[in-house]
Parts: sequence; C-alpha cells; structure tokens
Amino acid sequence: MAHTHSHDHSHSHHHHDHAPKITHLTRAFVIGIILNTAFVVAEVITGFYTHSLSLLTDAGHNLSDVASLALALLAFKLSGVAKNSQYTYGYKRSTIIVSLLNAIILLAAVVIIAYEAVNRFMHPEPIAGGTIAWVAFAGILVNGITAWLFVKGKEDDLNVKGAYLHMAVDAVVSFGVVVSGLIIYFTHWFWVDSVVSLIIVVVIVGGTWSLLKESLRLSLDGIPKELDLEKVKNAMLKTAGVRDVHHIHIWALSTTENALTAHIVIDPSAVNSFNQIKEELRHELLHLDIQHSTFEPEFSVESCSNVSC
Repeated sequence: MAHTHSHDHSHSHHHHDHAPKITHLTRAFVIGIILNTAFVVAEVITGFYTHSLSLLTDAGHNLSDVASLALALLAFKLSGVAKNSQYTYGYKRSTIIVSLLNAIILLAAVVIIAYEAVNRFMHPEPIAGGTIAWVAFAGILVNGITAWLFVKGKEDDLNVKGAYLHMAVDAVVSFGVVVSGLIIYFTHWFWVDSVVSLIIVVVIVGGTWSLLKESLRLSLDGIPKELDLEKVKNAMLKTAGVRDVHHIHIWALSTTENALTAHIVIDPSAVNSFNQIKEELRHELLHLDIQHSTFEPEFSVESCSNVSC
C-alpha cells in the first residue's frame, strides 16, 4: 500500500509564529535570569545575616527558578537547531524534557525546605523581621516584573507558562515573607518564620503539580491537553472525499508543535484527488494546532491489514 507523507512547515495559516516569539522570549528569559540571580544573592546574604529560614528558603526556590529559566532558554535555542540524519526532528523535544526536569527540581526543593522548616520550628532562633520584610518587598518587584515578561506567551508554550507561574507564585510568596517579617518585627514570634516557610512549600507544590502532570504526559507521548481526539477525528471526517479515519496517533514534538499520523479511508474514485484531500486535511489540522501530519490512504473497498487498526 502506498504511503503518502505530507509535512507543512509553513505556519502562515496558523496563529503560531515561532521566529518572532523565540526572539521575544530570549530577551525575556535573559532579563529574568539577570534580575533573579541578583535577587538570590541579596536574599542569601541577608538570610545568613538575619538567620532567616524563610529568606533562605525563598532564595533556594528563586535559585531553582534561575536554573529553570536557564534550562528553558537552552531548550528554546536547541529547538531551533536544524534537523540532521541522527535527529530527524532536530532537538525540539528538549523543550518537553526541560519542562519535566524543572517540575522535578521544584518538587525536590520543597522536600528540603519542609524538612528545614519543621526543624527550625522546633528550635526557633531570633530573626530581624524588619530586614526580612524589606528584602522580601524587593522580591515582589523582581518576581512581578519577571512574570510580566512572560504574560504574552504563557498560553502558547508549556515552558513559558511554567516560567510565568513560577514568577507569579514567587511574587505571592515574597508578599507572605513581608507579612511574616512585619509580624516578627512587632511581636517577636520567631516561629512565624517556619510557618511561612511551610506555607511557601504548599504554594510551590500547588503551582508545580499541573506543570508536572502535563510535562509528564507529553514525555510519554500523550495527547496534549488542549487537543481532543474526537474533535480532531470529526474535523477530518468533514473533509470532502474522506469516508473514515482510524489508527490515529497524536503527540507533541515540542511544547509548541504537535504531530499526527492517521489512516485515511477514501473512495477508489477519489484517488486522483488525494493530494487535494491531503491539503484540506492539513489546513484543518493546522487550525487545531497540529503542525506536522502523515497520512496513509486506504480504499473503502478494502480492509486494513494492520492489526492496530
């Protein structure tokens, strides 16, 4: 049976325009990395000086965010590398691997944070609440600005969404540290520092869990959550000349590009117009956020010999 492959790399009919977005995101990631690295250094110095676990906890979390931003930037750069004989899709999948790695790094970090918070709660130490509040206030500004840099692309890419969520959560966390610093300053309830650290842990887990699930799904070649198999199939069946569609596989090539393979059943009389059918199918799939498609034609008078059909 003949195999017909159709891959369209032009996105002129689709809302994703990768080149401008990558340029914009590169600038956003670089600015975010610089701002957060400077803030991490300030938090570590102040945290050791004031013996504040919440500041050191937040510094550790922000350091993991710096690593996440750097990894995401590296993944975007790799995704633009041309394909070769060994990697026929290039390095697009690196964006998925990085999103999974970032989620794992964050969840591993919260285990350490929780342990230290409980230990410090049992043995509280004097803390300079006012200094903590001022540093954390600076964190609100740094994280807020960084989150704003990723607002534009957060719905188009999993890594960008992850970066946005991390920074937005960090801004909220920094606000919590400001509150705890003020409470400690006025009441000398030093145990509040540990309680805030545990609250930070809960916030981090809540903000990371969905990222972990989606990146794990894509790593296992699951259908991206924004796509519905039945909706895709119904759209294909509406194409003139298509009698049936089966043996459909949909997976993510990267955090911004999806692929599909399917068996297309057509009438024998439509064999001469199969190229047109392919073009119409490709057009419909582009609107459904599937950029790469491969079709295997079958005639309606024969049955599929593939046991997976």
